[in-house]
Amino acid sequence: MYYSYEGNCAVIAEKIRAALPDADTLRLATNEDTPRGFFAKYLWGGKQVLSGKAPALAPYTADLSVYGLIIIGTPVWAWSYAPAMRSFLEETKIEGKRIALFCCHGGGKGKTLEKLKKALPGNTFSAEADFREPLKHSRGIEEKLAVFLAGLTD
Repeated sequence: MYYSYEGNCAVIAEKIRAALPDADTLRLATNEDTPRGFFAKYLWGGKQVLSGKAPALAPYTADLSVYGLIIIGTPVWAWSYAPAMRSFLEETKIEGKRIALFCCHGGGKGKTLEKLKKALPGNTFSAEADFREPLKHSRGIEEKLAVFLAGLTD
């Protein structure tokens, strides 16, 4: 499951899906219009993270009880995970699962993955990776993705 604001996390999620053909994919979306433009998106997104905003999500179906492994992907917003992911985690209890995490960022992951782990108590974590703007910088993605996927089988 993943949220992708500009498509970077969607690129990684699709690569994971291609490597794991039996996997299901859930793309989270919000019901809100989001600003576009370099400064507008950073001001708006940072304010959402710092205020703890949990925007309404578009309807989705997720029965996580049938999965042993859950892969979660998010863009980095203000050195944390996206507010849409916060909404999902507040709506959906995830416990006793093996989880792998990835994030996409424009220059640094901050403590995004650590914050996600903290928001998911009672689970074990098998793999994690961060990707710098996959839509712009494809170099090294396949190698990093291979390490991430290998961590799923541990």
